[in-house]
Amino acid sequence: MKKNILNIETVYEFNCCLGCKTLHPLVSVIDLSKANLEQCTIKFDFYTVIMMESDVEDFLYGRKYYDYSNASLLFLTPGKSIKISHHKLLRRKGWLLAFHPDLLCHTPLGGHIGDYTFFFYKLEEALHLSLREKSKIMDCLHNIGDELEHSIDYHSKKLITKHIELMLDYCTRFYERQFITRCEANKSIIRQTNLLLDEYIQSGKLKKGVLPSTEYCAGKLHLSTHYFSDLLYFETGQNIHEYFQFKRLEASKTMLLKQGYTAGTVAEKLGYPNVQQFSRIFKKITGIAPGDYKVAQN
Repeated sequence: MKKNILNIETVYEFNCCLGCKTLHPLVSVIDLSKANLEQCTIKFDFYTVIMMESDVEDFLYGRKYYDYSNASLLFLTPGKSIKISHHKLLRRKGWLLAFHPDLLCHTPLGGHIGDYTFFFYKLEEALHLSLREKSKIMDCLHNIGDELEHSIDYHSKKLITKHIELMLDYCTRFYERQFITRCEANKSIIRQTNLLLDEYIQSGKLKKGVLPSTEYCAGKLHLSTHYFSDLLYFETGQNIHEYFQFKRLEASKTMLLKQGYTAGTVAEKLGYPNVQQFSRIFKKITGIAPGDYKVAQN
């Protein structure tokens, strides 16, 4: 099985595999129509952005009927593997941008590459481009390619990383557009999240002080943690901790109105460290103490 796994450590090695000329040892723009790799699994030890032409009849990499279908973008972090025997990824028409982490050292992009969370998405959470968006990405790739044709000098690293950063900024914009066009599907995910959090509250797990995490929710919804986190923030403006605090507060209001529930029992059931903290948070948000709230509602 190991012979079917190709670990490509450098951009130069990848260029050699494809028969491409290496213009820069740390970055390359590759025409995928020239690729000819037969390994079952391939692992890149550098950042990889893959733009594929999408087949109209196929819903590739999570593409649904409400997504654009002119091209799809996939993002891989260094060390991430992809099975190409099934996806036939490198035998499709498209382009690939490869850039090694060393290229980013002492550059503005290197300081915030982690902000581009789509590098941590699943392949099924790919970005699907309109014709205009595809054209923008192609312009960026051509600009990078043009700079690679220039002899390496003092300015090369700065200019290449700026072109890459511009492309990634466009990808951020296009992913936000995709969240908008997936509005109804996203609202369904938020509804599922609400049900999931309600079930978590009712399960009694909060008594142990264990709050639902992004990883927990994303796993239950079959999403990557970063995609779920980005989607939740886009739809609600909150992270999972902030969103759950709201859900927990709403649950506390319901419990306080039930017979036999005091601020102390509610605090224990909902996993607050103590009744004092629960009362302080409750009053800060509602403007009224838990005990007074119960009286006011009766």
